[in-house]
Amino acid sequence: MSVNPYYIVKSPLLTEESNLQMATKNQYQFRVDPKANKHQIRDAVEKMFKVTVVSVNTMNYAGKEGRQMARRNVGRHRNWKKAIVTLREGDKIELI
Repeated sequence: MSVNPYYIVKSPLLTEESNLQMATKNQYQFRVDPKANKHQIRDAVEKMFKVTVVSVNTMNYAGKEGRQMARRNVGRHRNWKKAIVTLREGDKIELI
């Protein structure tokens, strides 16, 4: 199954924790499509950034409930998936 890598990898996650992982463990965090599996994420990152991926760890997050207009309208954020991608030693991704 050939899928456009830009549909699988939505955006990088840039937080204090992810910056620490980039510097020490050569791991990068991405927000990915919830339907994507580890093999698709690996292929997408390798095609997009031309690096070698060693491993992929994924986590599913449930969307949180939110309120608007003084508690009248109750809504829900979407469910999303995070992928932590470990690269081969010596490879690097320039995100900024």
